[in-house]
Amino acid sequence: MNFYERALELREETVKHRRWLHLNAEVGLHMPKAQAYVLEQLRGYGLNPHPCGHGVAAELGGEGGKTILLRADMDALPMPEESGESFSCPTGTEAHTCGHDFHAAMLLTAAKMLKEQEAMLPGRVRFMFQTAEETFEGANDMLANGILEGVDSALAYHVGSGRMPVGLFMYNSGGTMMYSVDGFRITIQGRGAHGAYPHNSIDPINIGVHVYLALEALIAREADPSKACVLTIGNFSAGSAPNIIPDTAVLQGTLRTNDSASREKLVRRLKESVHKTAEVFGGSANIEMISDVPPLVCDAAMTDEIAGFMKELPIPRLTPVPNTSASASEDFAAIAEKVPSVFMYLSAGFEDARGDAPAHNPKVRFNEDVCPIGSACLAHCAVRWLQEHS
Repeated sequence: MNFYERALELREETVKHRRWLHLNAEVGLHMPKAQAYVLEQLRGYGLNPHPCGHGVAAELGGEGGKTILLRADMDALPMPEESGESFSCPTGTEAHTCGHDFHAAMLLTAAKMLKEQEAMLPGRVRFMFQTAEETFEGANDMLANGILEGVDSALAYHVGSGRMPVGLFMYNSGGTMMYSVDGFRITIQGRGAHGAYPHNSIDPINIGVHVYLALEALIAREADPSKACVLTIGNFSAGSAPNIIPDTAVLQGTLRTNDSASREKLVRRLKESVHKTAEVFGGSANIEMISDVPPLVCDAAMTDEIAGFMKELPIPRLTPVPNTSASASEDFAAIAEKVPSVFMYLSAGFEDARGDAPAHNPKVRFNEDVCPIGSACLAHCAVRWLQEHS
């Protein structure tokens, strides 16, 4: 079957899925509307889906043979939307500014096409619709509920915005594609006092400032300069009035690397630096690790294989961009640690002003012409991988 031709026929259906999810954006682990929608659509296609953790799983194919997992995330971000699209999320507090609505929509159409061709499958295809990728909780949630049991390989796509034409596909078969992320929350305990009498306090804001500087020094002086290491403090909060020294201060941030050894060292040194710095100034600190995602390293042989399968499709201007690496992070890495896996980006940008806003920006827009490309690649590559590994 020519999956690209069929995906073109189903383009408007895929777009309809995408716009419904976009309009009804949800964030985090608990996404009842999206879960119900995906379950309903898959049942309508003749599958027998079921909740898996907070996500949705389904499977089709013949008995025997290998099993390939196709994964899509479907969560939005906690932010307003200013894209101007007619189907913008109206809440003002959730927005699909990363493109996960596309991922779920394309996988729904791929499931429909594969169900139509189920008799020809020399193995099985499992579908994974995941929540909470943005908070790095969703993959582990579904792993804990058995999503990988009996799975031999996995494949996922992510759309990309920007000033670039539809048709590019970006991958990495020789190194780290996306960085690890260790998210943390540091709570510094001091002793509050009147702002006029700081000597009666243990100022947690002062401690927090020195913690911030100590962590910056970790990157400047202890990170291997031949490796990529990025540390960001995105939240520093303390106090409620200008003349009160508070009891506590909170810093939240992320540490990202493209190297496992660097990650191990810097996470350890981060904890040591925070505790020792707090002690120097008479306070104490508690560190809560709120995410734990390894670097995303795709299976080299499978990545080259999938890239070859994609080139078999009659997609106009389909152009490979190898050796892609990004400092952002992806919890698909938790799956890639356990089974041979491939993760690729599909360009969904515009070559005019519509492509100016980046992902995670309230004004970002994505090109719906990518919909049949993603659906076709998911279905075609799953079938071809099963054929080659039957």
